[in-house]
Amino acid sequence: MTNTEWMRTGPDGREPVELRTDVPHSARMYDYYLGGKDNFPADRAAAERFVANAPSVPDAARANRRFLGRAVRFACEQGISRFLDVGTGIPTAENTHEVAQSVDPAAQVVYVDNDPIVLAHARALLSSKNGSGSTAFLGADFRDPEAILSAPATRKLLEPGEPVCLMMVALLHFFADEEAYASVRRLTAALPDRSLVVLSHLTSDFSTPESDEEGRRIYREAGIPLTTRSREEVEHLLADSGLTLLAPGVVPTIDWRPGDHPSDAALTAELVCTYAAVAAKD
Repeated sequence: MTNTEWMRTGPDGREPVELRTDVPHSARMYDYYLGGKDNFPADRAAAERFVANAPSVPDAARANRRFLGRAVRFACEQGISRFLDVGTGIPTAENTHEVAQSVDPAAQVVYVDNDPIVLAHARALLSSKNGSGSTAFLGADFRDPEAILSAPATRKLLEPGEPVCLMMVALLHFFADEEAYASVRRLTAALPDRSLVVLSHLTSDFSTPESDEEGRRIYREAGIPLTTRSREEVEHLLADSGLTLLAPGVVPTIDWRPGDHPSDAALTAELVCTYAAVAAKD
């Protein structure tokens, strides 16, 4: 098999999808951190270099995943049953639709990602239905919010005018300020009132400058830009879109409405190096 793999056109007539397995991808590196198997040698090599620089990264990735579950449950408790999950990554345990539909079987979820391997898995795994709920997948890029918003699945999610939970978990640190601010501003502007925005974001607030620079260098050499942000910068990113932070604010993932998972109790802010926040559109 060559380094460029192709997914065959399925019975739905979709075009073949080019899978560049010779180039590291952030979604597949994240899958490696989580202990998944949907990654390739190039992804593993880059990820192992990053773990050598920051050994707690796998624990931090799993803590981030647990934050996602708590945030989805929180949104459901606020009466939200519609979720737009941008940069979803490769499906694993406790996906947004699984958590949401376990609370509200009628919950509707639209996933968005631009990785062809994520697309291949999504076609196989994310076209499920649970009760009266539904799950859809959109192959689109965060940097093109108009493509996301104009897609039929997104329009169907937004048209009733009911609150929507926009998920951007472990996503924004892969974009420079200009791209991140513009896309967050446009996506949140399209949300109905009383919607929620959920995000998590890598930070260098708890690491040494040397370790932070090495981590960014490893990703940069893999062709993946990485922009860590401080607590104040994450707060500003949300405020720029007119969002109101909900308690407890921008905090390490393990401290956002913490549950009782024993692994979280063993972690510290220095080990997770990731902020979490939920904000509301008034």
